[in-house]
This record gives sequence, structure tokens and C-alpha cells, in this order.
Amino acid sequence: MVFQLALALLGDREEALDVSQEVFLRVFRTLARFRGDATLRTWIYRIVVNQARNRQRSWTRRRRDAQVSLEDYASTHGELRATNQPGADVRLERRQLATRMRAAIGALPFEQRSALVLREFHGMRYQEIAFSLGVTVGTVKSRLARGRAALRESMKELWPR
Repeated sequence: MVFQLALALLGDREEALDVSQEVFLRVFRTLARFRGDATLRTWIYRIVVNQARNRQRSWTRRRRDAQVSLEDYASTHGELRATNQPGADVRLERRQLATRMRAAIGALPFEQRSALVLREFHGMRYQEIAFSLGVTVGTVKSRLARGRAALRESMKELWPR
């Protein structure tokens, strides 16, 4: 769960692995300070979000956000193998849609993205998200509404009304 959240927030497997290790070290070092105000899962999610936010800030300083790995480039721009399997076009469309959706989620501001990922992918309640992000429930609802609206806007040409 730690790795999946870090991957969803950062969009980079290697960085998510690094953050996961940092999170477990932090949990190990600070477990004695866990007060039980929230569930252990929610407390750990808060640590993940904070570590991912710190990592993203360092990316911005290093201009990492403008770089693309060779593997990512090859997977999105590489040549497709010819196939006669039925449904290959459907699989390709789904893969392209998933890539667009990941890119749209990745383009959201960190605060909106983290709230959206915790709610939609990890099924957390508003109160748990609020604790994990260190904000009020109203702020969580606002971030979710803005994030969903931004996703709808960026994906609207796919589903015209």
C-alpha cells in the first residue's frame, strides 16, 4: 500500500521505491510517538504523502519534472508489433486512455492529486484523508472537487456530450 500510493503520487517506480524505504525507516524511528489519534494506516499514509511532497519539491528544484526516462519514452512512442489477435485495437485504446489518465492525474497540483489518489485509488474516507494530509475535511472536499473538475476538463475531448 505504501509503494502503490507513492507510485500514484510520484509516477516514477524508482522514486516510489526510494520513498517507500524512507517511509518505513521513518515509521520505525517514530513509532513510539504514534499517539493513536488515527489508525496506523492513516498515520503511515500521512508519512507517505509528506515524503512524496518533499521528493517532488526536490524534483522541481532539479528540473526533474521535465525529464523523461528512456523506458517511458519507448513504451509510449515505440513501434507497435503487428498482431492479428482480435481485440488488439481495443487493448491499444485502453492503454492509450490509461496513459492519458495517468498524465492528467500527474499534471494536477500535488495537493489535488494526493487527495484524489487517496480517495479514488485507496478508498479512504474524508476524515482519514484529512488526517493524512494534515488539513480539514472541508479542504479535502474542495481539493477533490477541483481535482475532479480538472480531470474532466483535460479528458473532455474523449467523451463529448
